[in-house]
Amino acid sequence: MQSLKTFSLWLIVALTLSSAAGCSSWVYRINIPQGNFLEQSDVEKLRVNMTRDQVIYVLGRPIATDAFDNNTWRYVYSFNKGRENEQHKELVINFENEKLVSLSGDYDQPENFNTPLEQ
Repeated sequence: MQSLKTFSLWLIVALTLSSAAGCSSWVYRINIPQGNFLEQSDVEKLRVNMTRDQVIYVLGRPIATDAFDNNTWRYVYSFNKGRENEQHKELVINFENEKLVSLSGDYDQPENFNTPLEQ
């Protein structure tokens, strides 16, 4: 009977410690970059009136697509989510009639953005 009580006590202690370990903030979490990592130099290559294929050639395909708005593409990147040094960047690209018309987000608009490539 005494060994059953000892076993039960150890079992309760082990379960309590394992559940507490899962809830603690000192558990190591791997930093995994998620999304489209873009550099400002990539964004500098964008020009008004570029086709979708040209934008894909420059930036790649966006990770996040909007099922209800095919004319808006979002390039989203996050790293160290939930930490002090969290990084989050977003670039939103808008198309009209299959041509690039505007961009917004956390990147600077290129100086030559309003100059089409054909000129």
